[in-house]
Amino acid sequence: MSSDPRAFIPVRIAVLTVSDTRGPEDDRSGDTLVGRIEGAGHLLADRKILRDDRPQIAAQLRVWIADPGIDVILSTGGTGLTGRDVTVEAHRDVYEKEIDAFATVFTIVSMQKIGTSAVQSRATGGVAGGTYLFALPGSTGACKDAWDEILCKQLDYRHKPCNFVEIMPRLDEHLRRK
Repeated sequence: MSSDPRAFIPVRIAVLTVSDTRGPEDDRSGDTLVGRIEGAGHLLADRKILRDDRPQIAAQLRVWIADPGIDVILSTGGTGLTGRDVTVEAHRDVYEKEIDAFATVFTIVSMQKIGTSAVQSRATGGVAGGTYLFALPGSTGACKDAWDEILCKQLDYRHKPCNFVEIMPRLDEHLRRK
């Protein structure tokens, strides 16, 4: 029996907390994501907290998308249904392609934990400029579920049959075509 020759490839991940009330001292969801990112062997590329402001969120996402030192952006907060929840719209302002199945799989995972309350989340994922983006709910439980059940596997090059890391070099191939 041969062993898998794939080695772990750390990815560089930026974390954005979207909140009108949280600061660095009480950003539990951001802390949860950072702990899981670093615990898995990935690199924290940057971290910020922004208010629920669609243009400001989209602008920050664009800055990180343009940064070659960032492979993945995880945001937490602003994915609900209230008037101030604009993170999903800001993400969609910058997506080139939406990863529709991320929302579906996240809902399935959430249903197992919180039942039909999962219908209130608008978690989303997409790709822009060769960068993966995921908008997660603001609860620590939702961040744990998204990371533990989906992202830790898809951001691990060793995960089979396929994963996000192995197609990362091809995300912006359309920009290199002549």
